[in-house]
Amino acid sequence: MLHAPLTIGGVSIGMHTLIAPMSGVSDLPFRLAAARAGARYVVTEMVAADALASGRPDVVRRAAVKGLGLTVVQLVGREARWIGLGAKMAEDAGADIIDINMGCPSREVTGVLCGAALMRNLDHAERLIEAAVVATTRPVTLKMRLGWDDGSRNAPELALRAQNCGVKAITVHARTRNQFYKGVCDWHAVREVKSATGLPVIVNGDITDDISASAALGQSGADAVMIGRAACGRPWIAAAVERALNSATPMEEPAMNERLAIVLGHLADTLRFYGDGFGLRLFRKHLAAYIEQAPLPEAPDERRAAKARLCQLESPQAVETALTALWSGR
Repeated sequence: MLHAPLTIGGVSIGMHTLIAPMSGVSDLPFRLAAARAGARYVVTEMVAADALASGRPDVVRRAAVKGLGLTVVQLVGREARWIGLGAKMAEDAGADIIDINMGCPSREVTGVLCGAALMRNLDHAERLIEAAVVATTRPVTLKMRLGWDDGSRNAPELALRAQNCGVKAITVHARTRNQFYKGVCDWHAVREVKSATGLPVIVNGDITDDISASAALGQSGADAVMIGRAACGRPWIAAAVERALNSATPMEEPAMNERLAIVLGHLADTLRFYGDGFGLRLFRKHLAAYIEQAPLPEAPDERRAAKARLCQLESPQAVETALTALWSGR
């Protein structure tokens, strides 16, 4: 099912299975965990271009790239000057690729005419894309949805405009904005985007394993897949899917001892990046996801109780001890 080696604007990606930007999830420690587990392409959290340009500390932190290889920074905004400045700042910080968000469906984002709301005004969307392309020497990519709603599925037109502006790849979440994350993804509709441009196209949405990845590639004709929520608690998922697609064998996930090492490494990076107190609080959502995804023998109610207990612990040492005991069945 895999196409030729994926290259974006002269940057060799080396994989056809990518990890999506996820607000509150894909911070630097998560991206480091995914990279150590074999992922090549993991996008930052969505970064507000105007806040990045003004140096707001929490937003600058979202764009952090230290310690990573290939780095993709995603920008969101509604004003061309901030998108351009944000793209230049991301390049200066070490980004290899700049991604523009025109797909986020949240009311907080679309309510200020950003994210997927830009698909309702393609002329303005095009001005933002042009601002990013002229501001950086790095390849610029675009992430979008199929359209605002079923009455305005304009992804092919936006993709063609983006190509004409100099964008080097397109990612399509195969839902409309008004679907949010509900209903079934229409992977087949992404084929129209692929037909409209000569760019690499990446299909996103409802891809959770090698079977769904293969189906998404087949139905969309895309060049690669992008995994979002299924990577929560499974930062190894991109590498596992890639191996399965390349070998035509069933996907294998890490054994329990390997998972424990990944979790503890992720925790250690989080504490280093944020400090012990804040870092431990932020890590709890990842800890909960790791426990939910683990092949533990506990019954569902026992698993929920274990997750609640571990997520209430107040010291990193206590978390490490309890997690090691849970993972080993003690």
